[in-house]
Amino acid sequence: MPPIVTLTLNPAVDKNTHVEQVVAEHKMRCDAPTREPGGGGLNVSRVIDRLGEQSTAFYTSGGLTGKMLESLLDDEGLSHTPLPIDEWTRENLIVYETSTDRQFRFGMPGPTLTPADVEACLNALRDVQPAPEYLVASGSLPPGAPDDTYAAVAEAAHAVGARPILDTSGAALQAAMDAGWYLLKPNLRELKQLAGTRLETEPQRIDAARTFIERGWCEGVVVSMGASGALLVTADRAEHIRSPAVPIASRVGAGDSMVGGLTAALARGLDLPDAVRFGVAAGAAAVMTPGTELCRRDDTERLFDQLRAEA
Repeated sequence: MPPIVTLTLNPAVDKNTHVEQVVAEHKMRCDAPTREPGGGGLNVSRVIDRLGEQSTAFYTSGGLTGKMLESLLDDEGLSHTPLPIDEWTRENLIVYETSTDRQFRFGMPGPTLTPADVEACLNALRDVQPAPEYLVASGSLPPGAPDDTYAAVAEAAHAVGARPILDTSGAALQAAMDAGWYLLKPNLRELKQLAGTRLETEPQRIDAARTFIERGWCEGVVVSMGASGALLVTADRAEHIRSPAVPIASRVGAGDSMVGGLTAALARGLDLPDAVRFGVAAGAAAVMTPGTELCRRDDTERLFDQLRAEA
């Protein structure tokens, strides 16, 4: 078993196409579509693979779209373990309007998981042998999955001795907060929601994150802040790691690239501050790529060397 396992409870097949202009109530002639794997944990595993490290992606899979997703992952050579469900895996639609360079993203809710589906996913994690060093739970919860599902995922990680990392939002994040994570990765908006206050200054953000640590909710918080980089907070350290200036092609995939880069760096043995720098570099590298493309290794390594030299 590779040192990293990722979990995606609501994966997708992302269908991409181009059209000259999006117009209501008109028949729009689109280009031939392309398809690629989608969903937080799957993208994290894809980034880890691009960066030369290894992971195994666990994900729900059902129906013909589930089989298509499995085939797409096979084509990429990714180590993956589908978790069978009865309902079909979702398919999202991404439309690029060529006349404006705008992107329209249509995300579907996903299949409804039964209690048996959720328990089967948790059992698969509990049965992982040998245990991974890190378990990354990333992405939205599908319909039917209780809000506290990720708290149960953290318990499964603890049971096998893995360090759990969480990247989600909304009720799923709120319900999982006190489950004892190694790292929580909220964005700034999510940090404010968790703290229940506006957090206008960096000291206020550090204090809020440190409160989570003091309560035993996590060992560290990595707050992603887009072009501003990331804020790393642990019990004895707070550091704002600023993103390098890069040409912007598309911001899609930057968040998953950051989490993938961070986890890949931890698996390499980097300390947490340098791992966050590597994650910030991966996020910036993703911004440089067009469309939904994730980060590239050469860009990530170069930007990381730059960040480390500036530290």
